[in-house]
Amino acid sequence: MIDRANATALRWAKVSPEPKPPIGATGSVRTFRAGRNYYYVRLLRWGATQVGAVMGLVFSVGFVAGMVEGVNRIAPPRPAVAASPSPTLSRSPVDATAGADASESATPAIEASPSPTPTASGRNRGRRSGDEAWRRITSRMVSRIPPQGMTFFRNWVVPFLLLLEFFAIATFLLSLPFTYALVKLEFEQHWYIVTDRSLRIRTGVLSLSESTMSFANLQQVEVKQGPVQRFLGLADVRVRSAGGGDHGEEEGQPLHTGVFHSVENAEEIRDLILARLKAFREAGLGDPDRAPSAEIPTGEARGVSAETLEAAREVLRQTRALRAATAPDA
Repeated sequence: MIDRANATALRWAKVSPEPKPPIGATGSVRTFRAGRNYYYVRLLRWGATQVGAVMGLVFSVGFVAGMVEGVNRIAPPRPAVAASPSPTLSRSPVDATAGADASESATPAIEASPSPTPTASGRNRGRRSGDEAWRRITSRMVSRIPPQGMTFFRNWVVPFLLLLEFFAIATFLLSLPFTYALVKLEFEQHWYIVTDRSLRIRTGVLSLSESTMSFANLQQVEVKQGPVQRFLGLADVRVRSAGGGDHGEEEGQPLHTGVFHSVENAEEIRDLILARLKAFREAGLGDPDRAPSAEIPTGEARGVSAETLEAAREVLRQTRALRAATAPDA
């Protein structure tokens, strides 16, 4: 059911379940995902957030209940109908004496109740002291309300607060399955794809982030691992790129960073990227999206020496001169 809901959410968000591989040979595509322990960490963080929300709801409910109790204690509501006194029947002295004797004879003997244990009495005293402190706080707050506003407070403010509490609790209960599904979907949308010429990183659901780096611009590949990640068997692979420019950090341009976040096989990913980067540079492949630089001659950009290029230019000049000399006069 969760998988079906995630597929529906991706379709509504217009996000493809899997990203397209970047530029590279089809057989060289390698896909990596975040570690399973990363999902458990996210789930633990989600649970801690829900516990905090429950504590906040309990505190707010107790606050409103204490405020209502303070209002009723300071200014109790008037009864709708006054109770009429019950008529008394005249009784003779003989009947009264007989009735008293009967009541005395019918009254059972009350046995002495055992005294509470010290632990229970201490717990009750602590609970009573806490309740009394809470009542004092709410009573002090309610006592600041002027008498003419007490009726408005009881008839409008208190029901409004109770309505807010109801909606807060209902919203919390209804949002539980959606927030859990969002945590699971966010974990499943960590995609790291490596080919023989580039790599692609895609993360996020609500805020989708997808970056592609060509091996022609890669500057650094490193593995970072914190103490918590070391305990969980996870690590980050950070890939730094010059972002398509001809200069790096030496001239003040910060390198762009792509992160393979919380993967279980960080060293394997690092070695794979370094091996393919070495093969890419040894093959002399260029970035297909980059044009040759204006300062570099076209022949040198293609691996031709300067002497060969100058000889070719000399042959071209002689050929043009010979063609001009042998051309018929116009």
